[in-house]
Amino acid sequence: MMLNARALEIDSSLVEKKIMDFISKQISDSGLKGSVIAVSGGLDSAVTLALSAKALAGHRVSAITMPEKDITPKSDITDAIEVAQMFGVTCDVIDITPVIQSIYSALPNYDQADLVSAGNVKARVRMIVNYYYANRLGRMVVGSGNKSELLTGYFTKYGDGAADLFPLGDLYKTQVRQLARHLGLPRRIVEKVPSARLWPGQSTEGELGIKYELLDLVLYGWEHGMDAESIAGELKIEVALVKELLGRVVRNAHKRAFPLILKLSSRD
Repeated sequence: MMLNARALEIDSSLVEKKIMDFISKQISDSGLKGSVIAVSGGLDSAVTLALSAKALAGHRVSAITMPEKDITPKSDITDAIEVAQMFGVTCDVIDITPVIQSIYSALPNYDQADLVSAGNVKARVRMIVNYYYANRLGRMVVGSGNKSELLTGYFTKYGDGAADLFPLGDLYKTQVRQLARHLGLPRRIVEKVPSARLWPGQSTEGELGIKYELLDLVLYGWEHGMDAESIAGELKIEVALVKELLGRVVRNAHKRAFPLILKLSSRD
């Protein structure tokens, strides 16, 4: 199997239609009034918002951007609002700094040096706001997770990993970029350095230790039955790196599953 950019090419028009149909059907079947989407100013949430607005009409979509003082660049806020306006959606801006700080101050063992634990609090605060809006408005939370991050577990369990739908969940990050260009999203958003903005200087690729262009090919090769050695040889990268990435897929399987239930009765 040839692992190159061509292997990840998609028919953007067809994918767009399938995702719009999926969103429309799921909202209709649920009996709810529309969708709620957390928009960060980044690529994935912009594509999710665009497709939701096209599927449902802008007035049935609620966008929320949740900046944090000293962490969120102002450009992220303006980018989120601009994309919402492009597709006729109203975007509420909610500063979540006071909520986050209140939680930290209530924790007896809070350690600001533990970036991951503190960052996960932020992701879960965003989830709370999403579902507050969904409950108040009678809408469904539409998440923006992509296949690259869902497979590797690069998301917060019950944070950005909590949603009712993941329309982009079977698209690798590089495929989401293709779709974004097809949808006419601003170039600066399409090419923005991916970051969850959980602490200063954070970048997704920095934490994963690999660029998405390579990560997606590693995952694509694994998905199609290639072993780590074959993938590494095809991509000319270290076998140890491939094994670490594929190990993440296995270790983080619990993040993609419902909690286990001990079966004690004769009926499910």
